[in-house]
Amino acid sequence: MYQPQGFRLLPTAVKHLLIVNVLCYLAYYVCASQRIINLNALLGLWTPATGYFRPWQLFTYMFMHGNLTHLFFNMFALWMFGNTMENIWGTKRFLVYYLACGLGAGLLTLLIPGAALTVGASAAVYGLLLAFGLTFPNDYIYLYFLVPIKAKWFVIGYAVIELFEGFFINDGIAHFAHLGGMLVGLLLILWWRRNPFGRNPFNHFRN
Repeated sequence: MYQPQGFRLLPTAVKHLLIVNVLCYLAYYVCASQRIINLNALLGLWTPATGYFRPWQLFTYMFMHGNLTHLFFNMFALWMFGNTMENIWGTKRFLVYYLACGLGAGLLTLLIPGAALTVGASAAVYGLLLAFGLTFPNDYIYLYFLVPIKAKWFVIGYAVIELFEGFFINDGIAHFAHLGGMLVGLLLILWWRRNPFGRNPFNHFRN
């Protein structure tokens, strides 16, 4: 089984994902403030029913954010869970997982009736949260930096909240996209674990 060589606080993929997301937000903010173009409308994910859907949006939507708070919490979670998973999996496998969660959630979002514009890394980040919970189920996560809760209960709790809010709370947040990221992540991890070539079947995805 692949053993990472040391633990990096800011591994390669996480570092570059943070940079790209921040740059995309700055570009969106500058263009919007100067009334040049609305990059979120161009690069965010629209459903086909709106008439604004373009294929590239399935990829670009996960790098766009609605406001600074949205960006900050997604990037904090990306670093918090992503650095651990990248150190364990390696950069290439981590990227395959991250992008698969985002793309898969985007595809599922296209099937949701009434879904509007979707932007943000949240779906991919929720996939990382699920991966962390499956890998370290009994490790503690400190809710609001104060309340310790085991990772497995943290993941289950977030999934239940997202499911409830997706059905009953109309707050403009893409709750089903979050769940889609977790679902794709779960299926991918289960497939990796059941692969007959061993616990780390994608050896060519190593750094």
